[in-house]
This record gives sequence, C-alpha cells and structure tokens, in this order.
Amino acid sequence: MTTQYDPPATGQDGTTARGPKPPAPARAPGAGEPGQPFARRLWRGREEDPRWARPALLGLLAATLLLYLYDLSASGYANSFYSAAVQAGSTSWKAFFFGSLDAGNAITVDKPPASLWPMELSVRVFGLGSWAILTPEVLMGVAAVAVVHAGVRRRFGPAAGLIAGAVLALTPVAALMFRFDNPDAMLALLMSVACYLVVRALEDGRTRWLVWAGVAIGFAFLAKTLQAFLILPALASVYAVCAPVPVRRRFGQLAAATLALVVSGGWWVAVVELWPASARPYIGGSQHNSFLELTFGYNGLGRLDGEETGSVGGVGGGGGTGMWGETGWNRMFDSEIGGQISWLLPSALILLVAGLVATRRLRRTSVTRASFLVWGGSLLMTMAVFSFMAGIFHQYYTVALAPYLAAVTGMGAGLLWERRRQAWASVTLAAAVAAAAAWGYVLLHRTPGYLPWLRWLVLVGGLVAAFGLVFAGRISRRLALAAAAVGLVAALAGPTAYTLSTLAEGHTGSIVTAGPAGASTRGGRGGGPG
Repeated sequence: MTTQYDPPATGQDGTTARGPKPPAPARAPGAGEPGQPFARRLWRGREEDPRWARPALLGLLAATLLLYLYDLSASGYANSFYSAAVQAGSTSWKAFFFGSLDAGNAITVDKPPASLWPMELSVRVFGLGSWAILTPEVLMGVAAVAVVHAGVRRRFGPAAGLIAGAVLALTPVAALMFRFDNPDAMLALLMSVACYLVVRALEDGRTRWLVWAGVAIGFAFLAKTLQAFLILPALASVYAVCAPVPVRRRFGQLAAATLALVVSGGWWVAVVELWPASARPYIGGSQHNSFLELTFGYNGLGRLDGEETGSVGGVGGGGGTGMWGETGWNRMFDSEIGGQISWLLPSALILLVAGLVATRRLRRTSVTRASFLVWGGSLLMTMAVFSFMAGIFHQYYTVALAPYLAAVTGMGAGLLWERRRQAWASVTLAAAVAAAAAWGYVLLHRTPGYLPWLRWLVLVGGLVAAFGLVFAGRISRRLALAAAAVGLVAALAGPTAYTLSTLAEGHTGSIVTAGPAGASTRGGRGGGPG
C-alpha cells in the first residue's frame, strides 16, 4: 500500500486514513469505462484502485467459497433441530412463515424464522439434502467477507481490505458457523452490513444509508432476537456525534432508522402475536405460547443474568463458573473460547487504540476515526456482553465478533503501515505482530499434540517480523514489505491451521466447536445436548 492507492472517499475533514486525498492514478485509456464489457469491468474494478486489487478480491472470495464448500456434506444435517424446521418449511408455507419444527405446525423452533428461510427456499428448489441446507450458509460467509472487505477498502485501501477479508475467512469459528445451519451465520452477515451502512451514512450524511442499516438490524432481530441489538449503542452514539449534518437532522435520521428497524423486525412479531393461538403453532421455548415472552425472557434478559425461565441452568451471576463456563474479562481468551476467536484479538485491541490515538486530532466529522469507532465499538460492546453474560452461552456465539475483529485488524494495519515512517507507528505495528505471534503460541500450546512444530514457527516468525517492522520506516520498501508479509503469515498460521482442521471434519448436534480435537474443553465435533 502506498499513498497513490488512497481510497477516494473523504470525510468532512478532507482527509483519508493517510492524509489529504491525492489525485487519482493514471490509467490506460478506456480501462474500466462503462462502455466496456461487464466481465472486464468486473475484473478491473474501480478506477482509483491498483490493477491487482480486483483480481485479488475475486481470488479471496473464490478461495473462501471453495474452502467453505469443501466436503460440506460431511456434516450431514448439521443441527438436526434446525434441519427439521427446514424440512417442514420446504413442504408447508405455514411452517415456513412461523418456523415450525414440523409440517403439521405443532411447535416452532426457539428463534424467529428468518435464518431458516434461505435454507427452506434452497430445499424447495434442489430437494432435501445436506448441500441444499448448508450452501446458503456458505454463501452468507462469502458475502460477509465481501462486505467487510468493502467497508475497510473504502477508506484504508485495497490491501487493508484484503487483510480484513482474509482474517474473517480464516477465523476458525467463522469457518464453522458459515457451514452450519444455526442462525449465527445470518446474524454475522447482517451485523456486518449494518456497520458498513452506518459508515456510508457518516461519509455523506444521507438518510437512506442509516435507514437501510436499521432494516439490516431489524432482519437480524428476526434471525436471533435481541443479540442483534448489542451494537446499537455504539452505532447510534457514533452517528449522533460524528455525522456531517446538523444536530436536529442527526436525531431525525436516527429516529427514521429506528422506525425502519421496528418495521423490518416487528412486522413478523405483530402477525404472530395477533394470530389466534389456536390457529398457529406453539412458540417453542416460551412458557405461555408468547413470542414476546420468549424474546425478553429465555432468549433475552435471562441470558444476561442466568435466570432464563425454562433454562437448563447457568452461572447465575458474574465472575462465577457454571455449566456455561467462567464469566469475566478474560472469558474470550480462556481454554473454552480462545481457540475459536481470540487469535488476533490482542492485536486488534492494540490496533484499535492506535487508530483512535492517530486520529484524535481530526475534525469531529472524520470518517477515518468514525470507522474505528463503529467497528471497534461493535467489537467492544459484543465482547463485553459475551464476557459477562451468565446465562446460556456457547462457544460458537463468538462468530458475531469475527467481522468486527477482522475490520479493526485491517484498518489498523493499513493506517499504521502508511505511517510507518513515524517511529510510534512502526513500533506499534511491530507490537501488534508480536502480540499475535505470542498469543498464537499460547493457543497452540494448549493442544501440544497438534502440529507441535507450528507454535514455534509462529512465535519465531512473528518475532523476527516484528523486529523488522520496528525499522519499517528506515529500511527499503522491499524489506519492509517482506517483514510485513512474514508477520501476516505468522499471525494467520495458527487460525488457518484450526480452520483447516474444522473444514476437514463434520460437525453435528447443537453444541459444536471449531479446531482440532481437544481445542475446547466443552462441546466438540459430534454435538451435545439437544
């Protein structure tokens, strides 16, 4: 990445992540013009991007698709609880609408049905089978990678976007859940879309972007209820403070987005609640056949304090240990969760702080800083809730963190790389690589029988790369790029190995984990309690 590849979008402060916007690079006459064939324009990409950017993106998306499709049928019907609902919805439109477990519409699943709809439509077209059920989940994973890449590329350049997309694709829990039929795949995709749209709204202050973000969160609610609202405080507060429009207009836009959220997420709830109970299936998971009770009880506030009505048990308070694991600030790093999501989490936190420090003197409306606040705020809000929630918690829930973590990593790496001639930036970038290598060593050491040579390769390679990056602003560009490449490989080697192990095995049941056998003390390949 060099300054000639700065993205075209600029905030009200007239800057990108790397300073004033430079002129667009020269290009061959007619390249990528509207009159060119669609295939050529698709391959060439945007005028301001280097020639390698679009082929690299298409390669990343194709590789993600092929990886996630590999031996997809090994998981069979994956979570048979949701697969039963998919089968019912593929034969009965009433079961399709309500999310019934059976075509006779006796009872629903314990979630809204939106995550089932793509799978049910696929089964209606292609027939019942593992590929028909799980391929829509794979496509959501590829779409999430594309959205995160687009969100980062707009302001931090194509290389940063590629790093963010690769981090998401190679996160073990993402590789698990984008090949599984739980609601988490759709939730992660829609949350990524919401963050992307809020950043677009912060660029130009247009209401439509914020309204569409509300629609995305509303449909995410129809995938996994209140978990979709975890990032609302971060998104709303950032827009209220940083949007490039007058205060009254900001709050009017937020009101319009809230209305869009309520309509897109509430229409189904209203229909279900108004439908005569005797003429619809029983709401699974509720005690009194009420979706609102399910939403705010078993699937809602009860998840926070462990007092869900109808729950099979929980911690019952913060800082304790129960059947859902130990709560506390280190929960995302412990032996149950760490190998699923936390490989680059220390680095992402370092890069988030560095990004906020680097942009602290920019104007209120700086979209560069706002991007860190949107994606980083979503990361911190979700991580805090997951760390301290005392109710039902499964390791695979952490897939919700993956898009935010990937975006922050890509943005921070891109920003610090462009400022590497400043000593603090090169040292901080080196610290992020060293943290990834050290934490990767710790996680790999927790499964000492799994590729024992890899942890040393990660540690040594990462530390060597970090040493080189300390001097990235003083050595030649070629040597600095070599150090950055070694650091990136070292940082991604551990999660890539866990991801490949995840893809190599089938996963069935209701409690599944990513990585090799023994990577988590709870859950596993073959499932758990229904």
